Order: sequence, then structure tokens, then C-alpha cells
Amino acid sequence: MDSIRASSGSPKPTGVIGGVSTTSTTSTTLSSAASGLMSPGGGGAASPAVAATPIMTPEESTKTFSVLLSKGYDSHSQKVHSVAWNCTGKKLASGSVDTTARVFQIDPHHQGKDIEFRGHTASVEQLCWDPLNQDILATASEDRTVRIWDARSGKCCNTIDTAGENINITWSPDGKFIAVGNKNDVITILDVKTWKPMKTFEFNFQVNEMAWHPRGDLFFLTTSLNTIEIVRFPEFVHHRTIPAHTGVNYAIRFDPQEKYFAVGSADALVSLWELSEWACVRTFPGLTCPVRTLGFSHDGQFIASGSEDEYIDISHVESGFTVHKIPTEVAPINSLAWSPKQLLLAYAGDKVKHGSALYIFGFKS
Repeated sequence: MDSIRASSGSPKPTGVIGGVSTTSTTSTTLSSAASGLMSPGGGGAASPAVAATPIMTPEESTKTFSVLLSKGYDSHSQKVHSVAWNCTGKKLASGSVDTTARVFQIDPHHQGKDIEFRGHTASVEQLCWDPLNQDILATASEDRTVRIWDARSGKCCNTIDTAGENINITWSPDGKFIAVGNKNDVITILDVKTWKPMKTFEFNFQVNEMAWHPRGDLFFLTTSLNTIEIVRFPEFVHHRTIPAHTGVNYAIRFDPQEKYFAVGSADALVSLWELSEWACVRTFPGLTCPVRTLGFSHDGQFIASGSEDEYIDISHVESGFTVHKIPTEVAPINSLAWSPKQLLLAYAGDKVKHGSALYIFGFKS
């Protein structure tokens, strides 16, 4: 499979991936950690100041991370597939095969007070937060629905029926759209104003993950073709194909400083790409197994990556050096996410150890 299926009558753009099949729908309080203290936040849209971290050399980075610890949180009874912080960095959400999602608010003593979200009838495969509202969470499930939740009460605000078993979900940077991907490689765009599907796009290759460019005008897909496919949004017209790795591409994340994006692959490498030049500037060889998940720290200095290896690799972005390895008993790692405000890394895997499937690294004690 090496192209996107083109619908009858749809213009077929030039480029490697061919045309796009589209269907329009008319109905339808974190603690003091390594890098400082969080600012208090209220309800709705909020943006507390990011905790300042100095620019560190690889040696300084190793020293900083070497004294930090991970803490486990009693959460789900089965493996966790997705973790994500809200825009303030004060709430952490997790989604599990046990059909539930949970939201943790961590107190200054590192204890987690959580709310359980029930309603899905199958595995919660991925979740994401409204980028502009700290209390609105979206979950995608194999039960063919997307649910929108109020994180303050744990109540479901909206349920959107979808065409297939969902495995991916991401919110546009401006908060206006949600993209949902299913096991049949169909992506549906939801209009947040109406909570109705706007368009669907069907691909005839495996789509593993998706992400919006920070500007919101480009949409990136990691694929089974060893490429990154980029389309213009909202038209979903082919923009660029990037031959990224020698193996299947799984994960993609953007640097919060909007300078780079990174791709994790089955070849066990993470590649770093300049957004301005579309050029690969370096690779990170810190893992030995296919890279399943990755993420940039809030200041863009570090990139963490997880796989079936019994550790999470933290590398220094500008030098490429591994500066720390977090030992973990829950591998393979399914999901990891840095706090958007400080050096705290949440991660979760296939295994539940000592009652914990969810961990946060970055505490001093």
C-alpha cells in the first residue's frame, strides 16, 4: 500500500502519496520538583508561568537527573495505553484497557487525588486535553466513540459516535478541531463547536500516529511506509513526503519551542528534524527496540523515548547524548509525556507493578 485512496471526482494532488478520499458530514497542583514550583491556576483557560530551567550541558543534565526518582500511582487494574498533561501541567490523565480514564491532581507531597471516568465499554486507547481549557478532556475508545469530559466533575459532556474502533486522538493547537483515527486507517475531523464529524479521510496505508504542526496549517502522519506524510489542513491536500527511517514510523512529537519535530521508529532510532528546513539534524540511538513513544521536555532541552527496553532514554537535544536512563518494570512503555511546565515525566506501560501502572519521574524525594 503506497498511496492514499482518492474518491471519485476528487482532485488528485501530485506527490508520492497521491489523492485523499474525503467525506463531508453535515449532521452530525503539581509539587515542587527538579525545576521549581508551579503557579496556581483557576478554572477554564489558564497558563501559569513555565518554571524556568537553566540551559544545561550534557554533564550538568546527567547530574540533575541522577538525583531524581519515580513514584508510582495506584490507578488502573490493567495496562495503560495513554498519558497526557493538561495545559497548566496541574492535572495528569491516563487511559486504560480497563475501559476507564483517570485524572490525577498531584499535591505537594506527591500524593495523587484522582477522579475516575466511566462510560466507555472498551479500551481507552488514547486521550488528549483541550489545549486552551485545563478542564476539558477527550478520550478515544475501541467502542467506536469519542467522549468529552469535564475533569472537575468526571462527568461526560458529549459522546460522539465514530465509524470504527478508535486508536488515535489529537486536538488542534487552536482548540477548534479534534482528529480521531481508527484501526481502518480512517481519520475523522470533529468540529468542536458542534461536536459533529466534519470530514473523513481514508488512507490505504497504516497510519500509526498523527499530529498538527504548531501553526495548525499542516497535519503529520507516521506510516508503515517508513515515511512521514504531511498534508495541508483543512484541505487535506498532499504537501510533502519525508522518507524518515529504514523501519516503520510510530511516534511523532513537536518541540515546544517550535524548532524541531522528532520521529520514533521500528529501527530503534529517534530522528530530530528542523521544521524550517525539513532536514534531519541528528538521531538518538539510546534504545535497542522499536520506539513506541517519545516527548520533548517543556523547555525543549531533552527528549525522552520508550520502547520494550527496561528503561526510558532521556537524551540532550542539542548534543544527542544520552544523559539519563530511567529504569522501569512496566515495559514495554506505551506512552510518556513531559509536564508542560517543569521537568516531570509521566509514563505508563503494559505491566502493573506493585499496584501501579502509572509513574511520574522527577521528584527529589
